[in-house]
Amino acid sequence: MVSERGLQVLRAIVQDYVDTREPVGSKAIVERHAFGVSAATIRNDMALLEDEELIAAPHTSSGRVPTDKGYRVFVDHLSALRPLSPAQRTAISSFLEGPGDLDDVLVRTVRALTQLTGQVAIVQYPSFARARVTHVELVQLGAGRMLVIVVTDTGRVSQRMTVVGADFDDEDLARMRAELGTLLVGRSVREGVQRIGDHLAQASPAAASRDAAIAVILRVVAEELEEFRQDRLVLAGSATLARREADFRGSIYPLLEAIEEQVTILRLMSEMVADDQGLATSIGRENEPFGLGEASVLASDYDATGSRARVGVLGPTRMDYPTNLAAVRAVARYLTRLLEEDESSR
Repeated sequence: MVSERGLQVLRAIVQDYVDTREPVGSKAIVERHAFGVSAATIRNDMALLEDEELIAAPHTSSGRVPTDKGYRVFVDHLSALRPLSPAQRTAISSFLEGPGDLDDVLVRTVRALTQLTGQVAIVQYPSFARARVTHVELVQLGAGRMLVIVVTDTGRVSQRMTVVGADFDDEDLARMRAELGTLLVGRSVREGVQRIGDHLAQASPAAASRDAAIAVILRVVAEELEEFRQDRLVLAGSATLARREADFRGSIYPLLEAIEEQVTILRLMSEMVADDQGLATSIGRENEPFGLGEASVLASDYDATGSRARVGVLGPTRMDYPTNLAAVRAVARYLTRLLEEDESSR
């Protein structure tokens, strides 16, 4: 059981180690922090923390550094997150404000977060399986090419060009739009995929050119709707890992592989348990089942018009947890508000 002063000593060690990257000794703690006790007393507190495996000596006769367990206790006992500065809040709003579809907003979100924290920033796409298709538009581009646009009630927009093999007059194009609207508009993404499958299964193999074009378009729409249902990530700041390689005890390659493949990070972010503030942390060895035992992940929930997802950062265990958690929470809240305002304006 760690005493209250022991927790304060742990907090001092974490803060100093994050600031200096150097092991922290009892003399430095007495000089930098107003504990009002002797260095000998601090050494006793540090010995107890070492017995609890919360700190460790990286070298003989050196100061101490936090262990993964020590970072966990530090985070669990954070009484408050470090408030963001006005400049940081301005940076968030300047990155996120302005028009744009969901894809654009999420790209701007990770750019803002990696700039604020210096870590790899991650945002999870919300699952839109329950979203409803509100509009399907066809735009002829000539030479048998068609731009297919699908819009859902969550603001998700898909635009994809396909080759339908012929150009159509205005009357045929209007009929095609009407047929697609009857089949899909007002239906959920999940239901739309099912209805397209049923329609294609019943289609005649010797269809007229317009019907053949409809089948091509429907296959494109089905692929786009399936993508709406899939979990995906947007990431930024991967280059920061190379610049901070000294902060990792071992190789950074497992992290780079996880970033490239995304599946591991998706699983980890989905399984992290949030506290009553919607914040979730997974530190060092807690990530070993995912092959990321060298890293910490901090995340916060955001709400995309009823579909919840997460935004967060990934980096070494030696990071500024109070500031990074505050940044993640602030960005998540701003993103939620932005998406709510966009929904109400439609």
